[in-house]
Amino acid sequence: MSGEPSAAAPAKSKYPTVIAIDGTSASGKSTNAKLVAKALGFVYVDTGAMYRTLAWHCLKLHVDVHDAKAVAAACRKWKTSLECVDTHVHLKVDGYYPAREIRTAEVSAAVSHVAAVPKVRDWMKRTQRECIKFGDLVMEGRDIGTNVFPETDYKYYLDAHLEERSRRRAADGVHENLAARDQRDSQRAAAPLMIALGARVINNSKMTAEQTSGVILEDFKNRRG
Repeated sequence: MSGEPSAAAPAKSKYPTVIAIDGTSASGKSTNAKLVAKALGFVYVDTGAMYRTLAWHCLKLHVDVHDAKAVAAACRKWKTSLECVDTHVHLKVDGYYPAREIRTAEVSAAVSHVAAVPKVRDWMKRTQRECIKFGDLVMEGRDIGTNVFPETDYKYYLDAHLEERSRRRAADGVHENLAARDQRDSQRAAAPLMIALGARVINNSKMTAEQTSGVILEDFKNRRG
C-alpha cells in the first residue's frame, strides 16, 4: 500500500485513527474527504461507492432494486474483495472495480433503494470496518459516525442549502431530486442519515472545498493535541 504519512502528519497511534465525514448529497463529502486524507497521509474510503457498486451489480444481474429480499440475496452471494490503490480503497467484484459504471444516472437512481435494505447495511458495516487493515482512514458516507465507527473521536457532518447542493449536482451534469434523496436517506429504518453524537456540523454553502477541508484539518489537529 502506498501513501505513508508525511513528516507533518500526526504520529500514528497503535489503533488506526478514523476520521468520519458524513453528510447530505452534494455537500462536498468526497472532495473534502480526499483533501483531508491527502493532507494527513491517510487512506481514503468512499462508502457511497461501495453501495453504488452493489447497485450496479444488481442492475447488471437484473435484480429488482425495489425487492429487498432479492437485493439482500445478491449482496450475500457476490464475490468481493477490498484493495487499497494509491491510498484509495476499492471494493472489487470478481476482481473488477467498476469505477465509471457506478457513476451512471441509472445507478444513481437505484443506490438509495439498495442502501435502505437492512441486510445490505449490515454487510457494508462489516466490510467498511475491515478497512482499518489499511491504516489510518478518512471515511465518508452517511452513517460513518453513527453506525460504522461510532467510537471515533473525529466526526464531521457536512451540509449545504438545497439550492446550492442542486447547483453543484447540475454543474457535474447530474440532475437528481436531492430533496427526495434526503428524505429517503433520513427516513430509512436501517442506519438513517443523522448527525452523530459529538460531530462538528459544517454548513459549507458559501465555502470553498479548501476552506471546508481547512476547518476539518484544524479541528482534527486541535482535538488530537
